[in-house]
Amino acid sequence: MLTKEDRIVFIGDSITDSGRRAEPEELGDGYVRMIRDQLICESPMNAPAIINKGVGGNRVTDLAERWEQDVLNERPTVLSISIGINDVWRQLDSKEMNQILPGKFEQVYRNLLDQSESTRLVLMEPTIIEEDPRSEGNELLKPYVEIVQKLAGEYGAVLVPMHQAFIEYVSAEGEHKLTTDGVHMNSTGNTLMARTWLQAVREKGLL
Repeated sequence: MLTKEDRIVFIGDSITDSGRRAEPEELGDGYVRMIRDQLICESPMNAPAIINKGVGGNRVTDLAERWEQDVLNERPTVLSISIGINDVWRQLDSKEMNQILPGKFEQVYRNLLDQSESTRLVLMEPTIIEEDPRSEGNELLKPYVEIVQKLAGEYGAVLVPMHQAFIEYVSAEGEHKLTTDGVHMNSTGNTLMARTWLQAVREKGLL
């Protein structure tokens, strides 16, 4: 069970970042803050410390460049990783860039996990690209989701089935959107992310 002695570092891209550097607590206004607030409400005197290290635009190779400073130096007891959206999105909107294809994505991601084996790991599947289960972005995401699932099993990590949760939601074709632009979350999308994360870690006994 998590206690006030624990330090949870959330690292990822803009979905995690969520404007964190624009406010004093540096948590942003997304799912990380929602998780923090929920944990405080549940256990005001024993809630863990929450550190947000999301950076907009990041791909897995960007995480590798700042891993020592933003993860290892923070000495987390729990590390939550959310990455993969930009690794795919850049294949659609910036085809001139050097692309992070699935093989390289797995190689770099695996190396990061090898550096973090003493930490309890929480691996989040990437969410969605466009609120259409059959979009080109969501088709391209599939191998990246499968890599996260495989690595979670190999490293004994908590797997947060984020892609599954989002695909199930958009497949229901409700009237309420999850994103502002097909990728970045509105408050409903952040609520779904926070709820899915908390449920996954509870099922594995971390909460």
